Amino acid sequence: MANTRKNIAVVVGGYSGEYDVSISTGNAIYSNVDRSKYALYKIVIPRDPKAGWYHLTDDNSQIPVDRNDFSVSIPSNGQNQKIQFDLAYISIHGNPGENGVLQGYFDMLGLPYTSCGFYTSALTANKGHCNPVVRSFGIVEVAKSRLLHANQVSALSFDADALLREFEKLPVFVKPASGGSSVATTKVKSREQVIQAVEDAMREDGNGQVLVEAFIEGREFGCGVIRDAEEGKLHVFPITEVIPHGDSEYFDYNAKYNGSSSKVTPAEVETEVSDRIKDVSAQLYDLLDCRGVVRFDYRYNPEQKQLYFLEVNTIPGQTPESMVPQQARAAGISTADLYQIVIEGALAAASR
Repeated sequence: MANTRKNIAVVVGGYSGEYDVSISTGNAIYSNVDRSKYALYKIVIPRDPKAGWYHLTDDNSQIPVDRNDFSVSIPSNGQNQKIQFDLAYISIHGNPGENGVLQGYFDMLGLPYTSCGFYTSALTANKGHCNPVVRSFGIVEVAKSRLLHANQVSALSFDADALLREFEKLPVFVKPASGGSSVATTKVKSREQVIQAVEDAMREDGNGQVLVEAFIEGREFGCGVIRDAEEGKLHVFPITEVIPHGDSEYFDYNAKYNGSSSKVTPAEVETEVSDRIKDVSAQLYDLLDCRGVVRFDYRYNPEQKQLYFLEVNTIPGQTPESMVPQQARAAGISTADLYQIVIEGALAAASR
């Protein structure tokens, strides 16, 4: 039985401010996947891009990864046993796991992986590039935004007043265009905050791009979607409402990971709103050519009765506080079953 198990690399870490969240996501996957069916290996990509990748064993030993073929050699009975993987379970939020970099590497090696493909990952990771594409589909509103590049925000060229005039009123959000988990995201309420907010976001974004986005008054929702590649069935999960509290005015890092929010699943909202969110999410999953489990985030303005798209999370969190496992359970899918759907779906897609 053990010899027939598929070798799964659970890839964690990465170069962004979401490193610790990625470790938690990887640990959740590592703890819940059925070991009688799969042999799991935790592969760590350290924060330092120049550092070597390694397999972290259960006794905390570090075994180097050969990046020529993404393999590890494990000592066994006085010899090295070379382990090659059947699948990479990408659990890295941000760079290089959510932006297409790892996907391109694995594509070149011919190694299947659990997330969206290279192009979809690269597109959706950059909110400034993804928003116009989603807007062009004509199925959901997208907040007004402006993408700024590093050469536009130098001391000589950046005009904060002109930028704010574009948006007509405050507050606005300033965030890394390719960031996630609300790291270096600022809700700007005054002109004096703009420059510092842009600088913070620019430092976090690996490509030197910042998104300035109009604030949408209303409620925040997330909806997870996954296609069961074995059955071809699209699972659209019950939606979650995120209600920040304490010092969190929006779904920032503390609200997501430090308990400064309530997550209500299924959301207590009118059926037509819930159905609208699920319908848009199902359409976006296919229109953006998504794979694996994906979460779509929205704001809903009750006065306007208008739904606004916020972003796509192609590597959604799997920590105990995360939405997708909560939504799957509400849909009658256990955490272990969710991960099996992800793994078997990716393996089935690769075999076709």
